[in-house]
Amino acid sequence: MKPTGKEVDPKDRAFGRHVQRLRKERGLTQQQLAARLQKTSSWMSQVERGVQPVERIDVLQDLADALGVSVQQLRPGAPLPSAANGNVPQPSYRSNDLEEARKLISGHPAIGTLLGAVRPTPRRSLGELEPEVEAMWRATHEGNFADVSSRLTDLLPDLEQTVRIVGEDRRPEAYLLLARTYQALAAAFVRQDEADAAWVAADRAIWAAEESGDPLHVGAGVFRMVQAFVRLKRLSQAEHAACTAIEALQAIDAQGKLAVEGMSVLGSLHLALALVHARAAQRAEARDELAKARALAQRIGEDRNDFNLEFGATNVEIQAVSTAVELGDAGEALDIGREINAEALSPERRGRLLMDLGRAHAQRRHTGEALACLLRAEELTPETVRTHVAARKAIRELVLVEGASAPPELTALAERADALE
Repeated sequence: MKPTGKEVDPKDRAFGRHVQRLRKERGLTQQQLAARLQKTSSWMSQVERGVQPVERIDVLQDLADALGVSVQQLRPGAPLPSAANGNVPQPSYRSNDLEEARKLISGHPAIGTLLGAVRPTPRRSLGELEPEVEAMWRATHEGNFADVSSRLTDLLPDLEQTVRIVGEDRRPEAYLLLARTYQALAAAFVRQDEADAAWVAADRAIWAAEESGDPLHVGAGVFRMVQAFVRLKRLSQAEHAACTAIEALQAIDAQGKLAVEGMSVLGSLHLALALVHARAAQRAEARDELAKARALAQRIGEDRNDFNLEFGATNVEIQAVSTAVELGDAGEALDIGREINAEALSPERRGRLLMDLGRAHAQRRHTGEALACLLRAEELTPETVRTHVAARKAIRELVLVEGASAPPELTALAERADALE
C-alpha cells in the first residue's frame, strides 16, 4: 500500500503496538481505555497505529496508570518527574487528531476580549488568514486531520479575536472567514465520527455566516449540521433542519433569483435529506430527494465546489451509491458505481465512493472485491475507513464470513480499523 500523508515514525508505530498489546492483555476495548483517559476513541486508535505520538510525560503517566503499568514499562527510557521541584518536562508537540480542536471550541472562545480583560491586537491580517482557511479546507478534503488540527491551533483563536476587534468595514469579511473555518471543522469532526463536536462547530458556522451577511453560507452551515445530526442518529432533527433550509431556498428559486451557488447549496441539502430518509428506511422519499438533486445538477451543468460542497452530477451519483447501500440495494449501488468517474473530485469524495462500493460488495459477500475497494479507500483517506462506523461493520462482517480462511490483507485491515472489537 502506498503511504498516505505524513510517514509514521517507526518508533511511534512500535509504541502503538506495545500499547495495543497491553490493552488487549487487560481485556479492554479502545473505547474503554479512551474513556479512562477522557480521550476519544479516534485518539486512542491513532496512538495504537503510531499516527498520534505520545510525548508528554503527563499523558504517558495517565496512559500507564490506565493500563496498570509504570511509565518505564510503558516506554523504557521515558523521563521521570524531577525529584527536586516536582516539575514535569513538557516537550512541545501538536496533536495529530482533533482532540485539541475539541478543547478550542469548549466554552466561549473570546470572553477575555468581551470583558475587557484582554485587549489584543491582530497578529495577522485578514489577507494572511485567508490562505490559512483555504489550506485548512484542502486538508479536510484530503482527510489529513493532523494538518487540520495543526493549523486550527493558531487559526481559530486568531479569527475569534479578529472578528471582535477589526474595523466595521472589514468585519463581514472576517466573519465569513470564521464561518468557513467552522464549516471545515464541522466536516472534519463528522469524518472522525465526533458528531457532538461537529454539531457545535456547525452551529457556530451558521452564527458567523449570519454575522457576515452571507445567507448562502448559512445554508452551507445547515448542511454541516444535518450531517452531524445524522451521525448522532437524530434523524427528526436532521430532517427538520434540512427541510427548513430547502423550503427557503426553493422559495427564492421559484422567483428566479437563486444564483448557481445557491443551487449548489440546495442540491447538497437534497442529498443530505436523501441520506436521512435512507437511514430511516424511507425508500421512496430518499429516491425523490435524489431526483431533485439530479435535476439541480443538470441545471448547473458542471461539477462545482461552491462552499466546499463539491456539488454536481458526479457527487449526486456518489450519494446515490451511498443511499442504495443504506437501503440494502447492493446491486443497484454497484451498477451506479461502475458508471462514475470521480477523479476530478477530492480524495474524500473518491474515498467515500470506494468505501461504499466496498460495503456493497460486502453485502453481496464478494470478499475479494470488497477488500480491494476498502484498501483503495484507505490509501486515499485512511480515516474514512478506520473511523466510519459502517465501514468498520462491513470489515467485521467480512472477517466473520471468511473465518479461518480470511485473507491476511483483510485481517490486517480489521486490525488497523479495530473492526473486531
